[in-house]
Amino acid sequence: MTTTDVVIGGGLAAAGAAATLRESGTSTDVVVISDEEVPPYERPELSKGYLAGSTARERLDVRAEAWYAEHEIGLRLGRTAVRIDRQAHEVELDDGERVGYTRLLLATGSAPIVPPLPGVDLAGVLRLRRVEDSDAVRAAIAAGGPLVIVGAGWIGLEVAAVARTAGVEVTLLERSPTPLHPVVGEEVGATFTELHRAHGVDVRTGVTVAAIHGDGDGGRVRCVELADGTEVPAATVLLAVGARPRTELAEAAGLAVDDGVLVDVHLRTSDPAIWAAGDIARAMNDWAGARVRVEHFANAADQGPFAARSMAGSAQRWSAPPFFWSDQYDVGLEYRGLADPATDRLVLRGTPAAAPWQAFWLDADDRVTAAMHVNAWDDAKTLERFVTDRVAVDAEALADPRRPLSP
Repeated sequence: MTTTDVVIGGGLAAAGAAATLRESGTSTDVVVISDEEVPPYERPELSKGYLAGSTARERLDVRAEAWYAEHEIGLRLGRTAVRIDRQAHEVELDDGERVGYTRLLLATGSAPIVPPLPGVDLAGVLRLRRVEDSDAVRAAIAAGGPLVIVGAGWIGLEVAAVARTAGVEVTLLERSPTPLHPVVGEEVGATFTELHRAHGVDVRTGVTVAAIHGDGDGGRVRCVELADGTEVPAATVLLAVGARPRTELAEAAGLAVDDGVLVDVHLRTSDPAIWAAGDIARAMNDWAGARVRVEHFANAADQGPFAARSMAGSAQRWSAPPFFWSDQYDVGLEYRGLADPATDRLVLRGTPAAAPWQAFWLDADDRVTAAMHVNAWDDAKTLERFVTDRVAVDAEALADPRRPLSP
């Protein structure tokens, strides 16, 4: 019998899944459907090296396009999946073509949130998700500032670092008390405020954007207006207020969706013939003991192949702590785990003003829920063990850099 595995998506999870499905030997046909015109590629460098011009375009590709043909993986590029017919086991494309599947993987990723503000459609108001978006931001940086970034999450901070390194005037607007406030809390978030201010970024926290104004009707962006009436001059505005999972296809098909496509520990959806991976998957996670949705590179890199193995019959259970990294100026960091800064106890090891240093978050039983290091690369594996094993620690000893760092 012919077994057709269809993967919908154009990122790392989709590419990894397709390769693993082909390697599993259980698929007769493997088809990847992407609404982008290029083969699946990695996105982290879009706000880092590629944006800065230090990473070549071809370095983004997960595989060269020829590789897919050589391994008999069909690419439907520039094609949008508009409907899943679960009864017929078919995916309908935007040109009316229907692609049959035996097993289906959804890896449709996420899309930038566009806040409901006047002026978001003005020329010069940008988002960052795809390679062409990064090209547009790079061109804006090359043209000079001022650049206003709305949102001080990872994308906003990384773009600010690239732009300032290029000498562009940057203003960073964040409604929370500090950058990254929901992820790392106020004390650690404040270290990013100081980092960027030290490099000349005008960081404004606790502010609300009211509107974006342009020159005349439909003209180019001129400034960002804050709720208090302050106008911040802008030649370019980057909206970096977060992302939403692209679940429209799954919702229309009647799959269970709640802040992502709900999947079990095998990444299988409420339909036994359909799986989900990457940004859109809100997965039962044995490590977390709860459903978790993660929008970072490592999650997509791991979940794509994991879902493919599950589709091929593996009984392995998803059990991985979230992980991500960031590069800003001369600061490199890695964060692993899942902390609640509002309730978890923060323990700092070292001084943020003088890297390297580490941050640990502990639960009520002094077990490590998350850990982050800044330029402490020799300790990266040790921090991984703290988090993966949820090690119970002596907080006083952990905070003392003179004492050994050991789980």
